Amino acid sequence: MQTHFSSELFQFLVELQANNNRPWFADNKARYERDVKEPLLNFIADFEPHLHSISKHFVADTRANGGSMFRIYRDIRFSKDKTPYKTHGAVHFRHEAGKSAHAPGFYLHLGPDDVFAGVGIWRPDTTVTRIRERIVADAEGWHGALKASGFAEEFELGGESLKRPPRGFDPDHPDIEDLKRKDHIAAVSFTEEEVAAPGFIDSFADACRTASPYAEFLTTAVGLPY
Repeated sequence: MQTHFSSELFQFLVELQANNNRPWFADNKARYERDVKEPLLNFIADFEPHLHSISKHFVADTRANGGSMFRIYRDIRFSKDKTPYKTHGAVHFRHEAGKSAHAPGFYLHLGPDDVFAGVGIWRPDTTVTRIRERIVADAEGWHGALKASGFAEEFELGGESLKRPPRGFDPDHPDIEDLKRKDHIAAVSFTEEEVAAPGFIDSFADACRTASPYAEFLTTAVGLPY
């Protein structure tokens, strides 16, 4: 069984948390390339057949810039936090129609003491209304996705929600808490040891398959093929 990640990945990120500055990163860039970037790109390439066994409409893009791997560099233009680097590695296998992190997709987050697989749509723009409309129109399908085998037991729904019911929707609707969601994402946690063990790619693929009904509901709700 293949091993993609090692404890060195997490060790580098721990040290980056304590030394989040350009001189330190420049001195340790070779470690970043060897222990974080190259393993992530290899994982993306090797995950493609697993991904396409779930849906052929999601993309495993091995480009270092603009592909499935998130860059290590933070966008600090509008942030009060001016630290230049992210202290985690991340991959987003997004829908072929999506051009950003807001597209439907499957996500892997590797951070020290913060490892999880995610699925869904983070911060959907106007399409969140289409998801709400679909939940109302197809409550049975929505509940079926949430109760799919293993999903409710393994995944936890997350993200931000409105404080009040969205305009145009019945505040007494039985699924009002889901209709108030601003994000439609779900996640399951892993340990660093699990990530560094042989066969983690299969464990991640199994998690994505478990969440596939949820991903399918959201993807088709915004008018995209699954």
